[in-house]
Amino acid sequence: QVHLDESGGGLVQAGGSLRLSCAASIRTASTYTMGWFRQAPGKEREFVTSITRGGVIYYADSVKGRFTISRDDAKNTVYLQMNSLKPEDTAVYYCAARATPYYSRDTTQYDSWGQGTQVTVSS
Repeated sequence: QVHLDESGGGLVQAGGSLRLSCAASIRTASTYTMGWFRQAPGKEREFVTSITRGGVIYYADSVKGRFTISRDDAKNTVYLQMNSLKPEDTAVYYCAARATPYYSRDTTQYDSWGQGTQVTVSS
């Protein structure tokens, strides 16, 4: 199992930007798919974006064009750049790792999770 440590959350006004980071405890580049999920109060955890070992990226429709996922394999770190933030983006954001090179939007397909970081967007 991989230990994941998120950082970068905070309070921002609508239209603003934040960058989240997820540092992994081991080298993930060679075998892991990395993903970002979020969970708003009273709602289920939902897929935001993922990047496979081969660099193939998928986004939820709600964030497409505003969020960008990237990975620095030398640092074992994945980033989520969030621009044009909206109040509906308010949630706890979780980093997740899947020990296969394949994409999935299903939370049950991810083996390791971070503790989450709060993102609050004010209107």
